[in-house]
Amino acid sequence: MRETGRPCQAQRKIFTLETWQSAGMRHKGGMFSVSHLTTEQKAALVQWAGDGATLSDLQRHLKEDFGIGITYMETRMLVLDLGLVLHEAPKPVEAKLPPPAAPVPTGTVSLTMDHLALPGALVSGRVTFSDGETGVWMLDQSGRPGLDPDTAGYRPTQDDIIAFQHQLRTLIQKSGL
Repeated sequence: MRETGRPCQAQRKIFTLETWQSAGMRHKGGMFSVSHLTTEQKAALVQWAGDGATLSDLQRHLKEDFGIGITYMETRMLVLDLGLVLHEAPKPVEAKLPPPAAPVPTGTVSLTMDHLALPGALVSGRVTFSDGETGVWMLDQSGRPGLDPDTAGYRPTQDDIIAFQHQLRTLIQKSGL
């Protein structure tokens, strides 16, 4: 050993192609094929596939039971070459969440102001309209109002817009802005 902790050239183990193959590894130049399997190995693959094995299971069985280390892609090719049909267990169906509760109509428009304004806004807050729909409001640096409703495509009624503007004016005056 050298001082660096790495073995010197003379101490390195040299692997021949035969050594790699006997250890279950192959030269990168060739793919594993069905012709490399015995009839016993082919029968075992058919049995495992019939028992509901996945591609990963087949790959693992080949490695553990027969010492054949092949890639996932090579396993796929074997399955195709042998004409095996893999039956994967159905995936559990996720329970669908119930749709969010419909907004509760309050009959009035109410506003709140954030203590910390949204980026790019002079002031911002939340609004609840008379029909219960909610959204985020803001005034940009030029004083233009903006509204981002929580329900996509929502448009407040004309009466709600007028009430919103009056309450917004009052809220801003009270805050001293």
